[in-house]
Amino acid sequence: MEDMEDDCFVLNDDYNHNYCANSASGQVLYLRNELSDVPQPLSISPGLATRDVAAQENHSKVCSSSSSGLKFMDSDSSSVSSDTSETDSPSAASIAGKLTLNSASKFLMNAMTEEDYRTTYWPNLEKAIDHLLIQNPMDHISISYEQIYSCVYKCVCQQHSELLYKDLMLKITTHLQQVSSDLQISPPRNLIENFNIALTRYTDALQCIVPVFIYMNKFYIETKLNRDLREDLMKLFTDHVAEKHVDTLIPLLLEAHSMPFQVRPSTMASVVKGLYTLWPDWAHLAPAVFSGFIPQINPPTVESQLSDYAARDQKLQMELSLNGFPRCSDRRRPGSTQIDKTL
Repeated sequence: MEDMEDDCFVLNDDYNHNYCANSASGQVLYLRNELSDVPQPLSISPGLATRDVAAQENHSKVCSSSSSGLKFMDSDSSSVSSDTSETDSPSAASIAGKLTLNSASKFLMNAMTEEDYRTTYWPNLEKAIDHLLIQNPMDHISISYEQIYSCVYKCVCQQHSELLYKDLMLKITTHLQQVSSDLQISPPRNLIENFNIALTRYTDALQCIVPVFIYMNKFYIETKLNRDLREDLMKLFTDHVAEKHVDTLIPLLLEAHSMPFQVRPSTMASVVKGLYTLWPDWAHLAPAVFSGFIPQINPPTVESQLSDYAARDQKLQMELSLNGFPRCSDRRRPGSTQIDKTL
């Protein structure tokens, strides 16, 4: 019995189920058979201090031996998971069974709580969104898009996608309600211009907001909601701004169309194209206006109505002439002379 006790050794199990034993005669490694749970012995020379078994099986655990005993090293984090001693075999066996901190456990230790999201991450995102929504194209505002994207990425990875999406939609809805209130008190003569400014500023802001929230869009909105972030944000403008003012805008657009250059052509084009993009059915409220900027608004031309088209064009030319717009044939450069062409 005493001889058997002298030959006994401590059996330590690493995370790949490879067994290391320390005995007076030397070191013996037991490799786990892939087809069986019974460890298979593999003898190595007693003088060899370290044997990298993991390299043969593509594992990352290294079983090494030192003068004080055995210890397991994590090749990824270089952290010691157990430090056994020949003089303290019971405690060594218990320590060797403990798991080291891998990347997943470290990630969980740094988990973002809802309180962290509310107090740290969302306030930073909200401040950046405010700058993007209200910035003037002529002003330069320094914003770190890398930091915004990093915050969004962390929130999505920490399972706060739904909360982040709701906060973003609520934030932009509140902003658009204020924009609508400002347009409500705008004088009618300035409504077309002010609406164009609001729409242009909002679409410019989306060109920055949508890319930095692309991670949430890809892994939450498209995957779980089957929608797109840009489409959702444009629908917010339709519901809270355009739809509330379209009944006032259409008569003003018809009036401006009947009096050329009362509103700048670039502004007219921007507003008409913007309204058509938001809701194409609005073109039916003023086909004459929308057809000047959007192709194929009017029905196809038919031969029986050619005379009507010609009469309409003559009427338009007469109105332009009465308003001081000369015909093309009447516009000559000063000093130019008529050249008779003879055959």
